[in-house]
Amino acid sequence: MSVTKEKILNFKAQKLDKLTIESSLSSSVTLIALNASIKNNVAISIPHIHIVNKPLTKTIYHAVNITSTEAELFAIRCGINQSIHFDNISKIIVITDSIHMA
Repeated sequence: MSVTKEKILNFKAQKLDKLTIESSLSSSVTLIALNASIKNNVAISIPHIHIVNKPLTKTIYHAVNITSTEAELFAIRCGINQSIHFDNISKIIVITDSIHMA
């Protein structure tokens, strides 16, 4: 029995949905979803930070002459720095599409 790419993607999407719902039930969990890309030698990284009962925070960072991995790491660091300033945060979940971050 072969597992198709579509089945794998559906399974991963279901796990991500479950993770998002579970993190939304606790005010002590921060969910950071981020993305980074490079175009014309300019890296753009965007972390989205979600904490229950708080506004969704989206921050855009621009940098020149760095790799996408460095941009992702920078976005993770900034997301964590923003998250720890809230009281009672005991768990930070980072979601990224970069295999190098895993």
